[in-house]
Amino acid sequence: MKRRSKRILIGLAAVPAGLLLAAAFLLGLSYRGDLSADWGAAVILHPMKRPLTRAPGLPHEDLTFTSGAERLEGWIFRATGERRGLVVYLHGIGRNRQSGIAVAERLVPRGYDVLTFDGRAHGRSSGAACTYGFHERHDVSRALDAVSATGAILLGHSLGAAIALQTAAVDRRVEAVIAAAPFSDLPTIVRERARWFLAPEPYVEEALVRAGELGRFTPAEVSPLRLAPTIEAPVLLLHGEDDIKTVPDHSRRISEALGGPNRLVIFPGVEHDEILEHDEVWQEIETFLDDLAYSSACCG
Repeated sequence: MKRRSKRILIGLAAVPAGLLLAAAFLLGLSYRGDLSADWGAAVILHPMKRPLTRAPGLPHEDLTFTSGAERLEGWIFRATGERRGLVVYLHGIGRNRQSGIAVAERLVPRGYDVLTFDGRAHGRSSGAACTYGFHERHDVSRALDAVSATGAILLGHSLGAAIALQTAAVDRRVEAVIAAAPFSDLPTIVRERARWFLAPEPYVEEALVRAGELGRFTPAEVSPLRLAPTIEAPVLLLHGEDDIKTVPDHSRRISEALGGPNRLVIFPGVEHDEILEHDEVWQEIETFLDDLAYSSACCG
């Protein structure tokens, strides 16, 4: 068996049963075996909604705010010691604010307030559809409004990383972005993942169009890559070399297109879901944050 095929099979073996069911929907198989673009659109728009299963061990405050018609819920953790700023953590697809607990445990003792919330259509937040940043970038802005933030550093993983980059293009309160395993644009990542399941290309294109119609957004405009030249804030891009869910070329394309200062680090032996579990990744994050703090203190 070729190495690439073996890695893909290993990756698929690790996919939860619920996502394999979603993959069946992506193929658009109705009970008659017909291909239906609505099935594919549903998978794009409606990720698995995981419930919250535990409360943080750190002291925190509950936060509720609105963005358009949606009601979003989150937590804010206050810094200990001398306050250095606000970090907003944005979780990946199918996750929720619990992913931000580990981030708060690392950054609160370093002097950062940490805000994390359930994205629309995730966790306890409302929302009929995930639009991958088209509407979510404005949700982040409303989160900053809710805590009266004049500036913030955005830290996101996967979907959250793509949302962070898109937010930086439209909200100048974003002081910096740390993007772990982002996708460069929605159509590309949908096409790449659909190939795992041999979904016909015409069907995938129809599903993307239908997702836009049902979700009331334009999939082609969900593109950190397209917005990259307008991002002025410094960006740290982090990607695992062994990431088969979102290959490192997504971050490479974004890095080449960014209009402001940026650093891209590719980590050998690191996969998609585990990237924020590695000490060497956090060393890069902490160094980036320290450099930002130094720059602000000496030049700000």
